[in-house]
Amino acid sequence: MKVTKYDHACLVIEEQQQKMVIDPGSFVQASLEDITDVQAIVITHIHADHLDEDHLETLLKNNPGAQIFSTQEVADKLAGRKVNIVTGGSEATVGPFALKFFGSVHAIIHTSIPRIQNVGVLVNDTLYYPGDSFTVPDVPVKTLVAPVSAPWLKIGEVMDFVASLKPQLIIPTHNALNSAIGEGLVETIVGGFAKSLGTTYKFIPVGESIEV
Repeated sequence: MKVTKYDHACLVIEEQQQKMVIDPGSFVQASLEDITDVQAIVITHIHADHLDEDHLETLLKNNPGAQIFSTQEVADKLAGRKVNIVTGGSEATVGPFALKFFGSVHAIIHTSIPRIQNVGVLVNDTLYYPGDSFTVPDVPVKTLVAPVSAPWLKIGEVMDFVASLKPQLIIPTHNALNSAIGEGLVETIVGGFAKSLGTTYKFIPVGESIEV
C-alpha cells in the first residue's frame, strides 16, 4: 500500500489504484481537489482537526460514491450524510480495503473535559491508526501511524504504546503542533527507543509517500 502524509492527522492510502482518506481535518493546508478514486473516508472522531466539513465536501464532490465510516457523534454532526457507524469490533470491506475498527473513546485531555467517541482503524491487516487514543488492538500491527504531539499525550505514553505493539514500522502523525525542532526531538526520543526494540521510525514530510 502507498501511504501519503498530509498535514497533521490526514492520510491518503492507495491500493490497486483506489484510495481511502483518513481524518481530513481543519489543519490540512493543501487542497484535496485532486484526490480521486476514493472508496472510503474514515473519520476517527468529531474534533475539527480530524473532521473539516469543507474538506469532506470537496472529497465527496469529486468522489460521490465514497463511503464514510465514523462514530455516532460524527454521524449526528453530519446529519443528511450517509455515515456507516462503527465502533470497536466493527469490520468492513470497501474495494481493496479491509477495515477493522478498535476502541471507543478519545484519550483523556483533562478531567474537566468530557471524553468523546473515537475509533482506531486497521487497514488490510497492515497499517493501524488509533485516532486520538492509545488503544491497543488484539491483532499484530506491522505499521503503526502513531500520534506524537497533542494536548492529551506525553512522549512517555507514546513510547509505552510503541512497546506494547512492537510494529515493524512507525510513522509519526498528529504533529501539526510540532516545530522542526520538536520533530527532531520526537525522532531522537521515540526513534531511538524504537531502534532499541528493533523497530524502524520513519518521519514522512507532508506531501510525501511511503510504501508499506
